[in-house]
Amino acid sequence: MAIDTDQKSSSDGKVWGFFKLPFRHTGNANGTTSSSSSAPHLHTQSQPHVEGSNHHASANSVSSVAKSLLPTRRRLKLDPANKLYFPYEPGKQTRSAVRIKNTSKSYTAFKFQTTAPKSCFMRPPGAILAPGESIIATVFKFVEQPENNEKPMEQKSRVKFKIMSLKVKGPMDYVPELFDEQKDQVTIEQILRVVFLDPKRPCPALEKLKRQLADADAAVEARKKPPEDAGPRLIGEGLVIDEWKERRERYLARQQVEVDSA
Repeated sequence: MAIDTDQKSSSDGKVWGFFKLPFRHTGNANGTTSSSSSAPHLHTQSQPHVEGSNHHASANSVSSVAKSLLPTRRRLKLDPANKLYFPYEPGKQTRSAVRIKNTSKSYTAFKFQTTAPKSCFMRPPGAILAPGESIIATVFKFVEQPENNEKPMEQKSRVKFKIMSLKVKGPMDYVPELFDEQKDQVTIEQILRVVFLDPKRPCPALEKLKRQLADADAAVEARKKPPEDAGPRLIGEGLVIDEWKERRERYLARQQVEVDSA
């Protein structure tokens, strides 16, 4: 029985000691335990602010990652879509063409860039297109002679062209500085690689290129013509009569008739 009493008292002491620990820890108001208890309290107060800032930073990182994963929305439609066809004529300057159409609902500026600005240039190098408007751009390139006994049609050109687009507020004059002022809103539409065609072998790509070049030349000639004069009409020997003057003469004639009748 004595053994059971000792075991019971020792177990009771452990149980009471277990329950006394929290109360003794919180009950001391002036000791070191109060400072230790207040430290977690301060930590819990400042914790939401830290967690909020971390959450805001993580949200920004997640949104930036999501934007990078989304497909880029194209404003322009190119024809051909990703190639520039050139007749292979070594030692000569040849031409290619690409039709650019604004498929967006806003005015869009486009700009050409090339890795070989000394031997290539574009006409026009850039422009502003209204919604649904299209233009045929002509690309000029000097074709180098083949190297290392390379076959003419197997020569690979390292020259590439890049077409960029930028949304603008409305109709305005095109200036290249638009793309420098709004770099964060510029979209890379397409990287075009050079493909050579044998001018002596007819093929669908070569025939299409000839049609596009003819349309581009016709558009250039049309822009050179002076606009039609919508001013006053010329009647007889240089007599200038516009609509207002005709009405005035008719009115005076009626007045003269009324005076004569009176």
